[in-house]
Amino acid sequence: MSRRIASGLLVLMALAVCPAAAADQGGGSGLQRLAWLAGCWQQEKAGRVTQEQWMAPMGGTMLGIGRIVANGRTVEYEYLRIEEKDGALVYTANPSGQAQDSFTQTELTDDKVVFANPQHDFPQRIRYTRVGPDALLAQIEGERNGATKVIDYPMSRVACPAPAEPKRP
Repeated sequence: MSRRIASGLLVLMALAVCPAAAADQGGGSGLQRLAWLAGCWQQEKAGRVTQEQWMAPMGGTMLGIGRIVANGRTVEYEYLRIEEKDGALVYTANPSGQAQDSFTQTELTDDKVVFANPQHDFPQRIRYTRVGPDALLAQIEGERNGATKVIDYPMSRVACPAPAEPKRP
């Protein structure tokens, strides 16, 4: 790996770990209101670990990744993007084994954002609520078999993994 690529990766990891350092680099007031989401989040429940990692707003986007690990194996993962389009935030998810889909912001406060896509099978709504400086509640919600179903993911802020040292020849 070249030094330039390794340096770039280290800068990206530092921005994810230190969201305040990049908070003033975002792409607009709506995206800046989500700067609190930047960093690493985790939930451990019933032998499953759910993780999300979000980069700070920069260049008009927030980029994220998520995964669920059960019994020591990744069972689900997804690539995530939040960007500002036509005055609203758009959340785009590319989950493992499924087609990419987008959800448009329907609510935004300093502590909460809701995205919706009524045409999506499940979920139709994705919600992030800040419940403290080191806690958030992620939720997916939608109609399933004629009933509203909500799945909660209460998460705590955790240290982001340090980048591996590049191997030297």
